[in-house]
Amino acid sequence: MKLRHVSFLTLLVCWAMAASAQVKPGDVFPDWSAGYMDIHHISTGRGECVFAILPDGTTMMIDAGETGTDKRNFKPNSSRSTGEWISRYILRMMRPLSEKKLDYILLSHFHDDHMGNVKLSDRKSSKGDFILTGITEVGTLIPFGKIIDRNWPDYNYPRPLSNDPDVQNYIRFVNWQVANGAQAEQFQVGSNQQFKLLRQAGKYPGFEIRNIAANGQVWTGTHTNTRHHFPPLDKVPEGEYPEENACSAAIRISYGKFDYFNGGDIIRTHTPGTWKHIEMPVGLATGPVDVCEVNHHGKDAMSAEFVRAVSPRVFVIQGFGLSHPDAIALKAMVAKNIYPGERDIFTSHLFDVNRTVLGPSLVRQLKSTQGHTVVRVYPGGGTYEVYVLEDTSENFTIKSIHGRYESR
Repeated sequence: MKLRHVSFLTLLVCWAMAASAQVKPGDVFPDWSAGYMDIHHISTGRGECVFAILPDGTTMMIDAGETGTDKRNFKPNSSRSTGEWISRYILRMMRPLSEKKLDYILLSHFHDDHMGNVKLSDRKSSKGDFILTGITEVGTLIPFGKIIDRNWPDYNYPRPLSNDPDVQNYIRFVNWQVANGAQAEQFQVGSNQQFKLLRQAGKYPGFEIRNIAANGQVWTGTHTNTRHHFPPLDKVPEGEYPEENACSAAIRISYGKFDYFNGGDIIRTHTPGTWKHIEMPVGLATGPVDVCEVNHHGKDAMSAEFVRAVSPRVFVIQGFGLSHPDAIALKAMVAKNIYPGERDIFTSHLFDVNRTVLGPSLVRQLKSTQGHTVVRVYPGGGTYEVYVLEDTSENFTIKSIHGRYESR
């Protein structure tokens, strides 16, 4: 074959495959380069945080939590705050980028394990009247362009949220950032334009981030049409209002044939068929994916209906609690009668007591039980691998490599 007949993308894929073949456990995780998509599930022992470098170098962070007080569980250790550790991790992974900036921050919902807890921090910002904890600390240490959440600017659904001290702190942070040049927006369910490639989008026509759900509003799967799964609040007693987890923002990231789902803390219900069973319509709208970030850390989530609808090859659990995951969720994830085929499950941490509760037959089905979990999608989106990185230091060494998986 003459060189002029070989496409640039084919050459890029061949180069990427050759380069990745040289990487092995014990090596330092290799830098991102153009055409790759890296999705980092950062293990801190204190909540959820996902950082992604998209194919053209656009960057995105989903959540940055800070919860818990048992310093034995903090990763890498308790010498720094969670916001500092997350920022240092992200800046290290941004090393090949010309601009060290978060283009997008998405806050899935307003709980401390996703946004930070003012009771756990005595660090006040020098830039504004807010406490540095979780997302407010990361957004202070690393410049960002736009922050998006489920309820900006009113913060009043399903009830006023500004009475919560963590939400109050977050609002002060957002207001200061907007006053000083950042942008803030409410999450637009159904849109595939709110999160876009900002640098060389034309090179990657197969890339899309689709907003699937938030506040009970769910994409129908057609154009940008949505429907409200939750009833009007005036039809529901206040004590039965949707809970915060169920209001989480959910997205699907697509790159070529590859699809990834992140739905914050949407949850299952023990009464399927009711409006509270938000997992089912979200799963049906999302459809099959390659990688699923597990809902609600694998606790009170991952119903059979949802798992069947998304039927991923890879599950990633951001675990940091004694019940992450619970047995019902894990059994649904491994059950071949829910959907056929192989599936690999990774969790950032599994406590000894949970190993006992789950039992050896379930625990043996986990591919990894500690570490940062990084999904690396190769140019064009046709294949991907999962890297588990050491989380007890900042060496960023590879503990194990899984795949190469073929995208659907």
